[in-house]
Amino acid sequence: MREIVLVQCINDETALEDRVAEGRAIVRVHRGGDLPQAVRDKAEALLLYSATAPIPHAPDAFPACRIVIRTGVGYDTIDLEAWGRRGVPVCNVPDYGTSEVADHALALMLSLLRGTGQYQEMLRADPVAGWRFGAPPAMRRIRGLTFGVAGMGRIGTAAAARARGFGMEIAVFDPYLPRGMEIALGARRVESLAELFATSDVVSLHTPANDETRGMVNEQVLAQARQGLVLVNTARGTLVDLQALHDAMRAGRVAAAGLDVLSTEPADARHPLIAAFLAREPWLEGRLALTPHAAFYSPEAQVDLRTKGVETALAYLESGDLRNCVNTAVLAPRRGTG
Repeated sequence: MREIVLVQCINDETALEDRVAEGRAIVRVHRGGDLPQAVRDKAEALLLYSATAPIPHAPDAFPACRIVIRTGVGYDTIDLEAWGRRGVPVCNVPDYGTSEVADHALALMLSLLRGTGQYQEMLRADPVAGWRFGAPPAMRRIRGLTFGVAGMGRIGTAAAARARGFGMEIAVFDPYLPRGMEIALGARRVESLAELFATSDVVSLHTPANDETRGMVNEQVLAQARQGLVLVNTARGTLVDLQALHDAMRAGRVAAAGLDVLSTEPADARHPLIAAFLAREPWLEGRLALTPHAAFYSPEAQVDLRTKGVETALAYLESGDLRNCVNTAVLAPRRGTG
């Protein structure tokens, strides 16, 4: 029987995956560390559950493997070329948490522009002295502001649609978006990330992490930020130079930031921005909202994620149906049928 291994998996049980497999495959769980040789030798599909922890062995360690699936959207921890040279497709699951991430991006924006997070902390500290409305430093009327989207894919488009519901104008920077699509989406196209920052009141990041995008929000880009800018990142932490963001916020060039992802996870308490947040330094109060790489999560999204991952594996193993392959450009013909 075929064997599917859930790599870096946080779940101990596989009841859901077993129901999807319907007796067509054995599902095994790997929670971390090295995989036993006996498991590596038989695994025909690897489902990588972690967004940050890689598969703990090189492709050659899995002689029977025919497909690798990142059960999520980002796949920057997987060596696409190495698997491609072996003729093994790498796929992702891009359609499981679109609503959740788009909702979370707007929630971070709202918590800063409406001050909900700071109001709660003020009232928790003192329900009498904290009963005042004028404290949140990034508070603004949302209607009429410009919501800038970096990366107009599935999630970026969903976030833009939600922002439009609040009466915001939409701007987009995406060099891979076909010309004219911005018209169909009711957005204004800009030609550079710096221009997006210079002409938007809120910038929400929705790009993958790769050599082109790592550190793209840097000192030079932040220097162009429109006064009062709010930065939201629910994509990948490595997109943002956190030191440059700290400096821009400390200097007042960026009003506020909502971050679900960081370049180091969990958060590094030694970093100046995180240290200032933890110490509740007055200059940062109400200007930084942090969440623990949770934008993707809901119970419903987890069901979709786990279901679609197994379905993608079985579709390829049983019929060669390849869904959401992300290494097509480097995929060599596979020798034999496995």
